[in-house]
This record gives sequence, structure tokens and C-alpha cells, in this order.
Amino acid sequence: LMPNKKETEIHLMKMLSNTPLQIELDLIRTKSRKSKYTDMDYLTKNYKSLDEIKHKKYDGLIITGAPVEHLEFDEIDYWDELKELFEFARTNVYSSLFICWASQAALYYYYGIDKKPLDSKLSGVFEYEVVQESKLTRGLDDYFYYPQSRNTKNDEADILAERDLKIIAKSDEGGVCIVTSTDDRFVFISGHGEYETDTIYNEYMRDLNKGINPSIPKNYFKDDDHSNPIVVRWKSSGSLIFSNWINHFVYQQTP
Repeated sequence: LMPNKKETEIHLMKMLSNTPLQIELDLIRTKSRKSKYTDMDYLTKNYKSLDEIKHKKYDGLIITGAPVEHLEFDEIDYWDELKELFEFARTNVYSSLFICWASQAALYYYYGIDKKPLDSKLSGVFEYEVVQESKLTRGLDDYFYYPQSRNTKNDEADILAERDLKIIAKSDEGGVCIVTSTDDRFVFISGHGEYETDTIYNEYMRDLNKGINPSIPKNYFKDDDHSNPIVVRWKSSGSLIFSNWINHFVYQQTP
């Protein structure tokens, strides 16, 4: 669902390649919305629709974020199609990983937990605490860094009120980062461990050029000065979380 699909493909494939397991991928696109930033010929050649794969079973599924936070879920033109995919994930996929906006959409669809607007965009790299033991964070230190780029959030109290959900990592400044279902078949991550070094920079410059006047991303440039170099703090934690999901939630558990 990310606008720049080729870039996102590379980000995710790099994460998935950090495991000795041999992984086969199907890329899935929405039919109900035409991409503005990716050539249709490329999508037709490399992507499948839900209709083409709905008869199949998958070990794992990843649904990316999307820049539609300003809209209510049912206002999104591909919402009905996405709901079909969520149902497909429930019946035909062993473990699903939802990233950023997709994590909010999935929490809303499966549990009725709605997103809430932030006073200002949460952008940068934030420190999180592992607050509950999980195989997803196996090998991580008690505190780790993870990129965020969003204008909305899920309230911790709303998540805690749902017995089927566990908060795995959170912070006061960055909010809830990782949530899983009790059976580990749904993983909700509010951030972007797959981001490359310059991804947040490119988003920041895009917003500047649009005249949005964004705040400088936190903990991203050295000394929080955008004339300074970028400080990478998240790639080891991002890689480990993806590898743990593939190994412990998918490979070792899938019947």
C-alpha cells in the first residue's frame, strides 16, 4: 500500500533476506485503486490481485503502511478490498505482520480499536522499552530504537482493554510500538524497521518542499541538526525483529 512500491519492495526484501531460510514471495496489489507512483505495466507483470491468490494458503503475510491517515477507514477507496484481505489473513495465513497505518487498520478491523490524531507528526527514531517477553524481541536489549513516521496513534488503554492483545514494546514519547495477539498470529508494529538510512530524510525534504514546515525528525540527524549527518540507530533492531517473526512466528509454528 506504500506509494513508492519498488522502494518498499527493496526495503522488505532486505529484511527478509537476513535469514538462512529460503523464502518465496508473492506481491499483492489492490485492484480498486490505481497507483500514481508505480507504472501499471510493472504492477501487472510483478503483482497479483487478491482474486488471483485467494485460493492459496500462506505461511506469512506483510501489509505495509499507507499515507491515508487523514481519512477515516471507511472513506478509503480500497477499504472493502482490504477488509477482504484481512479476512483472508484470518483463514488462509498463519502469521500476519501489519506495519504502521496497516497496523492501525488491522487493529480497527479485528478489534474495533480506532486510531487517534496526534498533535503533531511523530517523525524520527525513538527509544522503546521491551515491556513483555516475546520471541519477537528475542536477542534485543531492554531498550532499542525504531523509526516512526505517522500523524496518528493507538491509545495504550484501548489496547490493554482487549484481552487477546499484548503490548510488547512502548515508550512515553513514541507511544506503543509492538503489539501481538496472544497466539502470535497477528503482529502490529507502528514503526518502520525496514527503513533505509535516507528514507526519513526523503520524507522530511518532501514535506519541506510542499511547504508543510515539518519539525526536524527526532534522534535522526546528529544533535538534531538537519545539516549534520544521519545517525543510524535502528537497523540491528529492525533486522532482528523481522528475522524473529520469520523464524519463531512463521517457520517454526506453521503446520
